[in-house]
Amino acid sequence: MNLHNRFNEDRRRLIDKLVKEGILKSEKVIRAMLTVPREVFVPSDYKDKAYFDMPLPTYEGQTISAPHMVAIMCELLDLDVGMKVLEVGCGSGYHAAVCAEIVAPSDEKLSNPGHIYSIERIPILVEFARKNLRRAGYYDRVDVILGDGSAGYPPEAPYDRILVTAAAPQIPKPLIEQLKKNGKIVIPIGSSYYQELIVGVKVAEGEIKTFKAGGCIFVPLIGKYGWKYYS
Repeated sequence: MNLHNRFNEDRRRLIDKLVKEGILKSEKVIRAMLTVPREVFVPSDYKDKAYFDMPLPTYEGQTISAPHMVAIMCELLDLDVGMKVLEVGCGSGYHAAVCAEIVAPSDEKLSNPGHIYSIERIPILVEFARKNLRRAGYYDRVDVILGDGSAGYPPEAPYDRILVTAAAPQIPKPLIEQLKKNGKIVIPIGSSYYQELIVGVKVAEGEIKTFKAGGCIFVPLIGKYGWKYYS
């Protein structure tokens, strides 16, 4: 079996497992995770572990999230075709690609496709993500911006959905401001060692209704409206 076919089989096996466990539920998220090649987004030393359900190291102490966490967050976001999404913490670009595959599917020609704006503070990861997204065919649907994600990305606001892949002490005020009314944000909130995954729905200007969606562990969100430094 060649490497391409092996990765395809490994991907199918992992997705089947996540479906059986009740983590993957919606057809659009299942299809996206079957389509996006995770092996393209992991450093070469870890490609043989691309379909292990675990986080994997990237650069500068950062990680690519475990597939089950990507699935959980995408399900909670309730993404749809045509949505504009802000991702805080691009990392290797994998999660952004999965979101892009939902809001702007590869096999559909859309007059108004969705788009992902992903902001990342670490220059080496910005370049890594851009390279990976180009190789995987998502470069036209994902913009990767170097900057402080805790402050959001005002030039393209407001957003239908905001996804935060690093842990904050509370929901950053700029992210609430940049979310459309009735829009959703999914973000880990807590200490730098353990967090709760929080889903927020913007019910009015400056007002957000939240609920907890389970425990998780993410790297800290470093920035003006996150943690000022690693604790």
